Amino acid sequence: MTYKKMLNKKRIAVAMSGGVDSSVAAKLLRDQGHEVVGIFLHFWKENQPPLLKGGRGDFENKCCSAQTLADARLVADKIGIPLYTLNFAGVFKKQVVDNFLDEYSKGQTPNPCVRCNKLVKLGYLIKQAKKLGFDYVASGHYARLRREFPISKSQFPKKVNKKLIYKLYKARDENKDQSYFLYTFDQKELAHLLFPLGNYTKTQVRGLAKKFKLPVAEKKESQEICFTPGKSHNEFLKRHLKLKPGAIKTMSGKIIGRHQGLPLYTVGQRKHIAIGGTGPYYAAKMDYKKNILYVVNDGNDKILYKNKLIFKNVNWLTGVEPKLPFKCQAVIRYRHKPVKCAVIKVGKNYQVKFAKAQRAITPGQSVVFYSGQEILGGGIICQN
Repeated sequence: MTYKKMLNKKRIAVAMSGGVDSSVAAKLLRDQGHEVVGIFLHFWKENQPPLLKGGRGDFENKCCSAQTLADARLVADKIGIPLYTLNFAGVFKKQVVDNFLDEYSKGQTPNPCVRCNKLVKLGYLIKQAKKLGFDYVASGHYARLRREFPISKSQFPKKVNKKLIYKLYKARDENKDQSYFLYTFDQKELAHLLFPLGNYTKTQVRGLAKKFKLPVAEKKESQEICFTPGKSHNEFLKRHLKLKPGAIKTMSGKIIGRHQGLPLYTVGQRKHIAIGGTGPYYAAKMDYKKNILYVVNDGNDKILYKNKLIFKNVNWLTGVEPKLPFKCQAVIRYRHKPVKCAVIKVGKNYQVKFAKAQRAITPGQSVVFYSGQEILGGGIICQN
């Protein structure tokens, strides 16, 4: 170990899920000479009813199954670091699962990963790690974090320019970039986070896993919601919400079918709208007062496009609100292509006006703002 590494040696808790990304992140930090400890988090899992899948028993949360724990242990042994487990089931159930169900019951379409990162997987872990004497929490997220001055053109007040702040950028691998899920963090939290994979591509990370002979080098990724079985969350909603069937109507008011419960549908959705031999149909509007699902049979119908939205629960990563109005790029869902927009204040609300109308703007999802590669902040869409 070099003298420089000795001086910079830190105590780092790495959130290890048993996947290739967090495993390589832990190995890289260990090779830099830091004191690295792996932390495996146990989240809430659903106790499935006996009629599902032929028997009783707990459904294993995809992020913390017995297999993922076994994989994390194998990696920790290979790297030569200790691995500890923390039970976050209670906070996960309250902050993520209960919120997920509550939002769907009100006609919102939440993003549980955004909330989990802030309040559980990273945010809550930071609090616990600090109590245990760790300097940083690291993860396998693809994003870049830097400590520097705010943007030089300064959309922000001059008082912010007097000090260095933490700024978040898209990952080098834009196909894997996860900065969208990280817009909720504040400066105090960013000061204790590390994203070792931000300057790597996924291909490079796979290559490093093979080079390091990690036992998870060929492991496939899971991209579904971790606490719901299968690829669709509708069965989960059916088990946990009191759904009320109702009429499916065209925008002209003609009844053409029955829906299974409005929380099962999202604006722009085509799947699960099966109407005897006609169609396809796309969800255009949900009237929760009258329990009516309105549909159109053209996926590019103009009613699916809006040129503005209102958002709430805003977070600016600098900790200071930008000078309004200002222009930037907005992303309205994960993997959505950034679009030019203007952010303005209308009364007590924030509004986004798009340069070009966007399809299927969905209340409950996050709108995240960028200036080129830099993430400025974001909020929850509450009206389109």
